[in-house]
Amino acid sequence: MLFHTMVGSNDIERSKRFYDEVLSVLGVSEATLNIAGSGHTRLFYRNENGTNFIVTEPINDEPATVANGSTVAFSCNSPEQVKEFHDVAIANGGTSVEAPPGPRMSPSMGPIELAYFRDPDGNKLCGIHFPT
Repeated sequence: MLFHTMVGSNDIERSKRFYDEVLSVLGVSEATLNIAGSGHTRLFYRNENGTNFIVTEPINDEPATVANGSTVAFSCNSPEQVKEFHDVAIANGGTSVEAPPGPRMSPSMGPIELAYFRDPDGNKLCGIHFPT
C-alpha cells in the first residue's frame, strides 16, 4: 500500500551514519544519495519489496521537526532482531523511549515484540515482530 515513508533531518550526514548502521540490522543496504530538484539532499533506503524509507533535508528550508503521534515501524524477523535493532540505534545516537524492548500483549493483535526509540532528530521509530 505504501510506496515510501519520509522523515526530516537537520543533519543529513549524521542521519546517514545513524540509518546506515540501524537499517543494516534489517539487511537494508546503505543509502543512495539523491539531490532533489530544489538542491536538498535525500537518503533513499530501498527494500526488495518496493517500499522506500527516505530521510530528507526539508525543502522549505525550515528546521525538521517531529510529527507528534507519528511512529515509523520496521518489520523484524525475530524478537532477537527487534532487540538488536533497538540496541544498534541506541549505540549510534538514538534514544530509547517507552518501555524496554520486549513482548507486549495487544488485545486486538495478540502477542507482539516491540522496541521504540527516537533517531537523533527526534523521529519516533519502532522495531516490531509478530510471532507465528
